[in-house]
Amino acid sequence: MKKPAAASGNAQRAWVRLPSGRRMDLRDPTFADVDDTDLSLGLARTFRWGGHSVWPLPMSVAQHSLLVLQIRRSQAQLDPDAQLRELLHDAEEGLLGFDPISPLKPILGDGFLALLEQMQRMLFARYGVSWWTKDEKAQHKKADILAAASEAIHVAGWSRDEVRTVLNIRETPLEADPLVAVYAGVPWEPWSTDHANTRFLQELHTILASRRN
Repeated sequence: MKKPAAASGNAQRAWVRLPSGRRMDLRDPTFADVDDTDLSLGLARTFRWGGHSVWPLPMSVAQHSLLVLQIRRSQAQLDPDAQLRELLHDAEEGLLGFDPISPLKPILGDGFLALLEQMQRMLFARYGVSWWTKDEKAQHKKADILAAASEAIHVAGWSRDEVRTVLNIRETPLEADPLVAVYAGVPWEPWSTDHANTRFLQELHTILASRRN
């Protein structure tokens, strides 16, 4: 069910129109606002590293999400719910169309961070996934940081010294791209929007189907 429009006038508007035509109220996002294709396309059109890249294309949050999932799969046997948590860990950014780089987050403030968590909790509930336990969150964070260190070098063009001294990441960046074993292609090359959208959506539907079996 679509929500009615807010009061007339841009000053009152707090909703965004998604590609499907649905409206999502940023003040109170609900299950009815979320469509799988809106989510996957939004993530495929939202870019990591401020959109900066040494490749012709930037890396999408959709590709990053699949990278983190593959890293976690290589570390542990994950049940479908755990896989969904990894795949959806940045899903709210796809609906907002914005992945803020770390230096911006303190400037954006607690209100923005609270909105991100509210939307993430809504999305987890939408897909029937329980919230992170302390251990799950810690294991996820390690994989997310490892992905970030590897992307910094292979996608954004940072040096290894910068990763250590500027990003303060002590994890050893990956040399091999885990996604190549699944999707082939050139290691660490950012995907087109179409590929990122299709691959994220396919993975989402595959995991959801495995929960029903």
